[in-house]
Amino acid sequence: METATRSTDTKRKDQREGTAAAAAGIRLVGEARWVNWKKHICLAVGVILFCLVYFYPPFSDAIDPSGEHFALTHEGKAALALFLLAATWWVFEVIPIGVTSIAIGVIQVLFLIRPAKVAFGDFMDPSVWFIIGSITIGMVFTQTGLTKRLAYGMLVMVGERTSMIYLGSFVVTAGLTLIMAHTAVAATIYPLLMAIYALYTEDEKPTRFGRGLFIGMAFVAGAGSIITLLGAARGAVAIGFYKGIVGREVSFFELTYYMFPIGCIMVFLLWGFCMVMFKPEKRTIPGLRERARMLYSRLGPITLREITSLVIVFSAIGVMSLRSFVPLFEPLNKSAIILVATVLFFILEILTIKDLENIPWNIVLLFGGAMSIGFCLWETGCAKWLAVKWLVLFQNAPGFVFIMGTALFVMVMTNLIMNVAAIAISLPVALEIAKYLNVAPEVILFASLVTAGMPFLLLVGAAPNAIAYESRQFTAGTFFVSGIPASIMLMVVLGVFVWLIWPLMGMPIEVVWDNGSGP
Repeated sequence: METATRSTDTKRKDQREGTAAAAAGIRLVGEARWVNWKKHICLAVGVILFCLVYFYPPFSDAIDPSGEHFALTHEGKAALALFLLAATWWVFEVIPIGVTSIAIGVIQVLFLIRPAKVAFGDFMDPSVWFIIGSITIGMVFTQTGLTKRLAYGMLVMVGERTSMIYLGSFVVTAGLTLIMAHTAVAATIYPLLMAIYALYTEDEKPTRFGRGLFIGMAFVAGAGSIITLLGAARGAVAIGFYKGIVGREVSFFELTYYMFPIGCIMVFLLWGFCMVMFKPEKRTIPGLRERARMLYSRLGPITLREITSLVIVFSAIGVMSLRSFVPLFEPLNKSAIILVATVLFFILEILTIKDLENIPWNIVLLFGGAMSIGFCLWETGCAKWLAVKWLVLFQNAPGFVFIMGTALFVMVMTNLIMNVAAIAISLPVALEIAKYLNVAPEVILFASLVTAGMPFLLLVGAAPNAIAYESRQFTAGTFFVSGIPASIMLMVVLGVFVWLIWPLMGMPIEVVWDNGSGP
């Protein structure tokens, strides 16, 4: 009898569990179908955009003011089609962003846009290695405890208000970009922000505070990086182009003189932007200052391991900074310098093989793909064709409109390709058109550098964007949507500087060019 009862109870239990499982299965299947529909639609949109451009009849030539023609080759049109596909997949994350990057290389080879050795070789470009080195520095700060030491020390200073935590984090980020590359800054600050966020909530679910903390860090790293030549390579490259075309040198301190006010204003405006867009769920974190003070005291005195790490990091930063002033260091590649630090971390056993395996390769692949599509647009002539097509629209416009149109083009392009390449393709064309509009070349240079430093739309626009994404506090779509008002704000601020502030500081806006050859 007991056996029969147990058998009946077992059957009823199985039926109940089966019913629950079936219901859960229906929900899961329904959810999966919804997710898959969204995925398939976005995948299809990318493919359709690629096909529309790839199979479209040849586009008309771009013609600059001097009458020179720039034809868009079949490979250039294919590169444009590929970019539209990649941008769609990146923004909507239909597949992992690193896998989209792999697809960029694959499509270039399959459609004969560029040879395999070139398309995939860009994934190991020195700039990608610089990102790996920067990420390694961030890992060292975490492993040695330096991150917690910095985070707790900052929280003791700024207090318990989340608005002040935002501000403190952003000021530290921007301050560091004055002396080191913004990629290295983002990699260093990232674990610090993770430590701060862990004191805000233990829940792994994304929050508004988390989104504001990490997206704000990415935005502010760009704003700070425009102030000196040490914040990014784009400044030195742009000045090199400018000297070759105009024949005048722009000094380190002249650049800082004009860029410091706009960089600082953008840092504080971005703080206010994050307070509005990502208003923290908690106004304060009660007891945070005392808790941070207690946690800081538990760390004890600084260790030899921490001191060694700091010596290696700041030695690498020092050598990279001196490249702009000391001819002896100028031939040294910044990627090689930062990778020397990476090698030393492993030689001195500050990092282990396990840490090497924990490098976020999804982010590394993202930038490998960004380099590949950027070089693809450049080498096929597509980027130059786009620059001429856009800028000639303003050849009969007022000088102010032309300046802002140039800056807008650079801002869009720097979200799509390397900011150095965006400067390289737009500056020569813009300076050529400036001759006919009596626009001063200086304002073209500085306006372009401002927008080149702040790509707020796509993760591939700058390394800090991708590093912030690793926090899992936001999606690529969220980043894109929040970047739209931030980019509009940037253009408004730049417009005020071009129209009013820079002229008051002594920057010429209009000049008379001698026979169209020079100001």
